[in-house]
Amino acid sequence: MKKGVAYGVGVGPGDPELMTLKAIRLIRENDVIAVPGKDPKASVAYQIAVKNVPELADKELVPVFMPMVKERELIEREHKKGAEIIEAYLEQGRNVVYITLGDPTIYCTFSYLQHILEADGYTVKLISGITSFCAAAARMNLPLAEWDEQLYIIPAVHRLEEPLSGSGNYVLMKSASHMKEVKELLRESGKEVHMVENCSMDTEKVYHSVDEIPDDAGYFSLIVAKEAK
Repeated sequence: MKKGVAYGVGVGPGDPELMTLKAIRLIRENDVIAVPGKDPKASVAYQIAVKNVPELADKELVPVFMPMVKERELIEREHKKGAEIIEAYLEQGRNVVYITLGDPTIYCTFSYLQHILEADGYTVKLISGITSFCAAAARMNLPLAEWDEQLYIIPAVHRLEEPLSGSGNYVLMKSASHMKEVKELLRESGKEVHMVENCSMDTEKVYHSVDEIPDDAGYFSLIVAKEAK
């Protein structure tokens, strides 16, 4: 029997109108939809996708728990479990569409599953979606990079000891849990700072300076720090 294909499908940053036609088609054409989290219908990715594909509610929804912790042993154990869940469907010749926020190539939990699935001999295909930082920049009418400017994309929570000293513009992701420290880095950088919280969602908020940004900003907070003109 021919094995199924695992698709990592980006559903964009939040606004259902920012989902790609390809993502919508793949969700429509396949019956097994894997969703990060313990409750598929509570997932933000599901809530975005179901607005474009109402029949998603009646498909076989497969929860894949992806813990947001730093304990490597626990993370690896849960990732292995998630891969095994998906592999059980692939062995039956059924495709699995794993839906994820933004784009599956940018700090995406599906990457961990992809490595396991490929090592186990399964075919994986990634379907690009609009990234959170591109959507956030567009929301603020900000070009991310012009002419010869360099652009750095940084997981801020892992880089708190390093100053933003490079010439060019920065996108800071994964900032919310250490926002006080991130704000101090931004102040020291002298760069022009903007932030979008919950970009393109109903709860979206936009900030245009370090001092405007709350210390308790939510998980979906993305910062753009540009060279001061």
